[in-house]
Amino acid sequence: MGEFIALTAEDGHGFDAYRAAPQGPAKAGLLVIQEIFGVNGHIQSVCDAFAADGYLAIAPAIFDRKQRKVDLGYTAETVAEGRALKDDVGWVDPVPDMQAGLAALRTELGAAAKIGVVGYCWGGTLAWLAACRLETDCVIGYYGGQIGQFIDEQPRSPTMLHFGSEDAGIPLDSVEAIRAAHEDVEIHIYDGAGHGFACDQRADYHPTATALARERSMAHFAKHLGRKI
Repeated sequence: MGEFIALTAEDGHGFDAYRAAPQGPAKAGLLVIQEIFGVNGHIQSVCDAFAADGYLAIAPAIFDRKQRKVDLGYTAETVAEGRALKDDVGWVDPVPDMQAGLAALRTELGAAAKIGVVGYCWGGTLAWLAACRLETDCVIGYYGGQIGQFIDEQPRSPTMLHFGSEDAGIPLDSVEAIRAAHEDVEIHIYDGAGHGFACDQRADYHPTATALARERSMAHFAKHLGRKI
């Protein structure tokens, strides 16, 4: 089990972040970017799982810009609430919050530490922005539906993206547009999987796709974050 800590962005904004640490020395750091449901129980469990695999994981509460302690479940009503919060926060303010999370990982692990980013849903697109705008060692985005808005930006570190073939909100032609524009980005499409397929609390949870995406993700981290600190 992890704990919440306090972080401060370079613009002075103070916010919470969930921190999960491994039992022994960390292999590397991971910045975990939330869905539209906040740093809820699912995102906390994702951090805990990465910690169990040897990574120091921090998930910034990006909604703190507008509303603190957001912890939503997965219903039609909470989807609407989360989307409204996401639209209110926008795409600019999350970047310094992610930067603060990266800085916290480097402060704890050392300046030479390797740091990765992984994001889900809204966080999948924010992970893309982190890859393009911030200093990272690798990035993974799960079902980032708005990456197309930023398709002209170039990732600065090795990037992997996961999408479901049955995701009603992310047409496959938009995924192929990303692939065409960024041949160096590793893109995987999972047959039969919908949006949010890696969350076991969602109706679209797809265990087979989740297991394969996690296997690929952990190999990506091992390749690019593999050096022990």
